[in-house]
Amino acid sequence: MILCIQEPRRGMMGTLLSPGAVAVALWVCSAAGLPAQVQMAASGPAGSVRIFNTDMAVLELQEPRKDLPCVVTPAKALLGFDLKFHAGYEVSVPLRDLAGSENLLTILFRIVPEEREDSAIYLTQRVRVPSIEEDAKGDAFLQGSFDLGEGKYHVDWLMRDRSERVCSSYWDVEASLAPRDRQMVLQVTPGAIRASDGEQFKEEPPVERAGGESPLNVKVLVNFAPQNARASTLQPIDTSALVSILRSISREPRIGKFSLTAFNLQEQRVVFRQADADRIDFPALGAAVRSLNPGVVDLKLLGQKHGDTEFLAELIKKEVGAAPHPDALIFAGPKAMLEQNVQPEMLKEVGELDYPVFYMNYALNPQASPWRDAISHAVRFFKGYEFTISRPRDLWFAVTDMVSRIVKSKYGRRSTAVSGE
Repeated sequence: MILCIQEPRRGMMGTLLSPGAVAVALWVCSAAGLPAQVQMAASGPAGSVRIFNTDMAVLELQEPRKDLPCVVTPAKALLGFDLKFHAGYEVSVPLRDLAGSENLLTILFRIVPEEREDSAIYLTQRVRVPSIEEDAKGDAFLQGSFDLGEGKYHVDWLMRDRSERVCSSYWDVEASLAPRDRQMVLQVTPGAIRASDGEQFKEEPPVERAGGESPLNVKVLVNFAPQNARASTLQPIDTSALVSILRSISREPRIGKFSLTAFNLQEQRVVFRQADADRIDFPALGAAVRSLNPGVVDLKLLGQKHGDTEFLAELIKKEVGAAPHPDALIFAGPKAMLEQNVQPEMLKEVGELDYPVFYMNYALNPQASPWRDAISHAVRFFKGYEFTISRPRDLWFAVTDMVSRIVKSKYGRRSTAVSGE
């Protein structure tokens, strides 16, 4: 079972969220930790999917059933930071109707593209229910999701228990980009349907790199930290956004070499390093990030007055000064509001950079903290560029603009060097 409690329209520290931020937050909440959701393979005649006759009759009848009391709330198709539309449902069942010995809820739903009715996809989930006392009060909340490409779809949904009691519901869902976002390249093709994948750090498929000129070489420093500095854990919504930023960078065909440093300012430690690689090792990064424990701070660190600032300063000096120099340095992460910013005198030790610096600042609610943070001040010292990432469209346009600037900087330097010979 999944219990996902979230106060509507409020984010970290009780601050109000924008509608776009609420949409992203609700999607991550519904997608995290789901039971195994499986797409049913075709095994029947003529490539059909084998379904129990009783289940198929319920789906075809198109009449809601409440033998098993429940309330089904469809979720709109929302675009995530991973540039996929995520749709789904939430269903609540009174605990008293699940009371008794262990039970098993089987959820089956069929998704039919409007323009290709012969291309229906069947997904199934099974949720084991523990023993529940007869006088139990309250509701159990279950959630499920699936990924869509642009288009209109019809969903036929049912849930049954071991006693063959059935709850069923039917709805339509549409996934569409706003006119101003038509330039965005999504990760699911129009009319396509996929089971949602809960593994955020799975291997990235190979990318066909651009030929011709030498590929770009970028160095990325990511602060894996929660939006709320007081949070005791790194929430799925935080890792989802940060991993999506990395995936967007890694999918850029003009970038051929990556150096990645993942760190956490609160713990003042680097958790992962990868140097001069042709791809980002997401599984290894995930294993390292899972070792983070933001709620626990070493007593030695508490005794350092500005230890976090010193850590950031030393990290910048080490990464910026390391050879060979990249074509760009990219910071990413939530706002790092430290008691003291890195002093200019410390940054001057690095010297003048011959490549651009960028900061992809992940902020679901930028209005809650509109001030520059410690990383922002450092990037500004190097005359760098800052992008605020609050919505999926921000990420897509930021990466597009950033790569364009890196290319212009690299070949501008080369032209200057040639003309000066």
